[in-house]
Amino acid sequence: MALGGSSAVHVQPPTPLSSTLSSAAPRTPSSITIHPVALFSILDHYLRRTQDQPRVIGTLLGNRSPDGTQINVCSSFAVLHSETDEQVAVDMEYHRTMYELHSRVNPKETIVGWYSTGSNLNTYSALIQNFYSQETAPHQAIHVALNTGAEEGEEAGVQAYVSSPVGVFPKPENCIFVPVPVHLQFRDSERGGLDLLTQTALSPNSTSAQPVTALENLDAALTTVSQMIDRVLAYVRRVLAGEVEGDKALGRYLMDTLGVAAVGEKGGEDKTFNASLQDTLMISYLATLVRSQAEVSARLALVT
Repeated sequence: MALGGSSAVHVQPPTPLSSTLSSAAPRTPSSITIHPVALFSILDHYLRRTQDQPRVIGTLLGNRSPDGTQINVCSSFAVLHSETDEQVAVDMEYHRTMYELHSRVNPKETIVGWYSTGSNLNTYSALIQNFYSQETAPHQAIHVALNTGAEEGEEAGVQAYVSSPVGVFPKPENCIFVPVPVHLQFRDSERGGLDLLTQTALSPNSTSAQPVTALENLDAALTTVSQMIDRVLAYVRRVLAGEVEGDKALGRYLMDTLGVAAVGEKGGEDKTFNASLQDTLMISYLATLVRSQAEVSARLALVT
């Protein structure tokens, strides 16, 4: 796979894989966390593809732990490519331009690997993996394969891999993909948007106004918390009655959660909730005040 200065790279079908493992291998990440923004970007890329494209590929960006074993995939962008039975062409110049532009907005995010849709790993995947390994050196590049579930009979899911070279004298196309544990995680600031998407997906024919107001969101959140508390109480009562065996890890988690409130103080839970509610209302008030001030300043600028 030539990595020259041209904007596209054409790859001929590679040679068969070797069977001997190479002794030198980078340290393998032990956990990969993917945030919703990256997944939505991949899905959007897939839906906008041309019908003759069997899959789409792109660059994954995020950050790593100091030892390189924990990887957070925070965002992604599409990379132009074409793929046939005879060759694959990847626009590397476009990739580097997009990364340069992205670095101006998010300088803390670096290239951690690449993604593709579908679960088909072929020899072209090994060549693309080799290119991204050079972009992430000295760290290993990860590959995320996303089954979109858009095709009939296809089950949606996410899998992550790292590559391991094989052969006494490893070649770019000679590698195997090793699965790595992956899980999805969203920030608190993203919860509202994900809940809205979930409600829309569950009730696509709903005529209710979307998005809902802040008060309705608060009411829905309180209802969810109340239901969770009911489930926890039912579980604790079953454990105390000897109907089920208690989970020590869950018990410690519940103790840590309840420890937020004042221990031994009557009404400690209410005080904690009221304090948090006051903070939320204050932030909402300040946001409204800033927005009003911005609107007044804009009108004054038009007058002057």
